[in-house]
Amino acid sequence: MPEKKKTVPPRATSVRMAKPHASKFANTSPATASRQGVAAVAQLANPEKQLESFEAAMKLFHARKLKDARPLFAAAAAGPERDVAQRARLHMAMCDRRLQETTVNLHSAEDYYNYGVALINTRKVVEARTTLEKALEMAPGADHIHYALALAQALGGDLTSAHENLKRAIELEPRNRIIARQDLDFAPLTRVPPFDALLYPEKKNW
Repeated sequence: MPEKKKTVPPRATSVRMAKPHASKFANTSPATASRQGVAAVAQLANPEKQLESFEAAMKLFHARKLKDARPLFAAAAAGPERDVAQRARLHMAMCDRRLQETTVNLHSAEDYYNYGVALINTRKVVEARTTLEKALEMAPGADHIHYALALAQALGGDLTSAHENLKRAIELEPRNRIIARQDLDFAPLTRVPPFDALLYPEKKNW
């Protein structure tokens, strides 16, 4: 009888196990990590928590505790309710703006005016408008402040308010009409009613 060949069993292929990625919950038990993860997600997606953060931030905001209010507005801005998130972002911007105003030590109407013009030049028109509105509160009869505020409002798209302030600037100082005609920032509005009639009243008789 022919000798039977011994069958050699196939070698077991070695499988390399990938090292598990370190988890942020590595030092906690699986149950604890799971609860923490769920709580974190629920915190972000909870409209009630979002509203609580916004309301707490508003209290601090009205108390002028802007540095304390800002992080709460940031938390509310990350929540699911769009309306609350939008208002939170607006108030965050207001906090930043007012904190910046404090930093630059604005005191007089001229301080606010000069700073507002500088903001216009860097095209920070929202901040410029707020700064110039403050200047106007302190010096309501200053034609140059009305003029600068009108410019900030025009650049920001608020043409109604821009027309009112430019008109007032011209009433206080008629020379502002000529200045506005030559101002490149007002140039796009020279043919737009009612700016055309304000800047070129003589055309009514043409």
